[in-house]
Amino acid sequence: MDKLDRKRRSENMRRIRSKNMAPEIAVRSLVHSLGFRFQLHSRVLPGSPDLVLKRHKKIVFVHGCFWHQHKKCREGRIPGSRRDYWIPKLARNQARDAANIAALKRAGWRCLVVWECELKDAAVLNRLATFLGA
Repeated sequence: MDKLDRKRRSENMRRIRSKNMAPEIAVRSLVHSLGFRFQLHSRVLPGSPDLVLKRHKKIVFVHGCFWHQHKKCREGRIPGSRRDYWIPKLARNQARDAANIAALKRAGWRCLVVWECELKDAAVLNRLATFLGA
């Protein structure tokens, strides 16, 4: 059962954007602090990656735990209400993510997924630095 009524849930969902969210901005700041420059949301690449480092042929995706179903996170759980709607929708997101990453790898790109919940831990900076070769 949903804790919010239909109107309030609709308002919450309407406010969710796909670009320039706080987790993405935090990752941008970390990558920039490591001395890297990048392109945002390249529409010519599969999945419109959040950060594209062309010179290094590397891509960073910043995934929200709910929308991309992070298995290791409490936020990655399927809602209890309207499961017939949410299960296929979230499964499509996961399938699309996997297809996009596979296409990018075939094209010679190296990809890293940073989960929203990982930003609470300082280790994400080390993970980014290792991936980017800083």
